[in-house]
Amino acid sequence: MEHVLNNATEILLLLFVVITFFQSGLDKLVDWSGNLSWLKGHFAESPLKNVVPILLGIILVTEIISALLCAIGIYQFIALGESNMAFYGSLLSCVTLLMLLFGQRMAKDYDGARTIVIYFVPVIFLVFLLQA
Repeated sequence: MEHVLNNATEILLLLFVVITFFQSGLDKLVDWSGNLSWLKGHFAESPLKNVVPILLGIILVTEIISALLCAIGIYQFIALGESNMAFYGSLLSCVTLLMLLFGQRMAKDYDGARTIVIYFVPVIFLVFLLQA
């Protein structure tokens, strides 16, 4: 219990990442064709239009790995008081969000890009906490 109380902020932020990316990755797995169809339209006028399926796969993989690393990080915090997997998970989460931000900017979806920043702020704060 001591590890939970001493690392409550980090654990809560890790839960945020796990929920966010696990749900997003699961949605992509369950409704691959729907997501792909929507994204092809979203990127139809961008330089990324011909690589949407590959990019969707990359995002799916990074989201799932981020969620898994952060989930392992939660376990490590609670059981061992360690944070190495949490750090790697949060770092990969930031990279994933930057890829999503890049895509939104390329599609000229500035409202979508703004939404990504809302997710980026707590995750980059998590990276900061885990580096200290």
